[in-house]
Amino acid sequence: MKLAQYFTPQGLRLGLVTERQLQPLAFAGDFHAWLSAGRPLTGASPVLPLAEFELAPPVNRPGKIIAVGLNYHDHAVEGNLKTPEEPLVFAKFPNSVVGPEAELRWSAELTQKVDFEAELVVVIGEKTSACSIETALSKVFGYTCGNDVSARDLQFADQQWVRGKSLDTFCPLGPWIVSADEIKDPQRLAIRSRLNGVVMQESNTAAMIFPVAELVSYLSRHFTLEPGDLIMTGTPSGVGFFRNPPVFMQSGDLIEIEIEKIGVLSNRCRMIG
Repeated sequence: MKLAQYFTPQGLRLGLVTERQLQPLAFAGDFHAWLSAGRPLTGASPVLPLAEFELAPPVNRPGKIIAVGLNYHDHAVEGNLKTPEEPLVFAKFPNSVVGPEAELRWSAELTQKVDFEAELVVVIGEKTSACSIETALSKVFGYTCGNDVSARDLQFADQQWVRGKSLDTFCPLGPWIVSADEIKDPQRLAIRSRLNGVVMQESNTAAMIFPVAELVSYLSRHFTLEPGDLIMTGTPSGVGFFRNPPVFMQSGDLIEIEIEKIGVLSNRCRMIG
């Protein structure tokens, strides 16, 4: 199934997406409330054209956004960086989350080196602590597209990456969550990014150094994963920073992240000032 969130005057609501249509659910609440309540996916209203809805981020208030750096060998190579022997873990703050079609905004006084990173995002479905690699995928609710937007000047000015990757709007997600039962093998998905229609990154999740099951198991051994937590699984080569000359997103640009079996996450950029 494809589970989307959309805006209403009463707050966020959930709906099931089929082709270009959406069926609102009977449950009156957002994704976290529904996940906590364990309610069935019961449709309440007629199926309506998807274009009539303004989609929200599929997970609007994650408790944790756990990101993994250098998880594709070719990305490490393009940056002349050593391939990690263990997952390189950092965090993004929840204030950075926005949905499909939302503007990515930043101050020109703060940064002018804003980059894109196409990523498969794992949505945790149940409380998980110290799970094995063999059982890890059973803890996953589903998958969505993500863009680990990065202010490279801020990122590399610090000893860690949180500031450069957690500016408001720097974690677009969507357009919906595809349930894990529809993606039985998350290591066989084509992934790409396009900037103004030009392909910048093109790879497959098979190229991950640490696959999804290993990441879930590894992370759960260090801290408890809660329902609705997100794991951003890393980006392949082709990011703007390591190009010659470098390519950074500019005001008015359209950045698209596409992942096989999930869909396309599209966002416009706006540099303020």
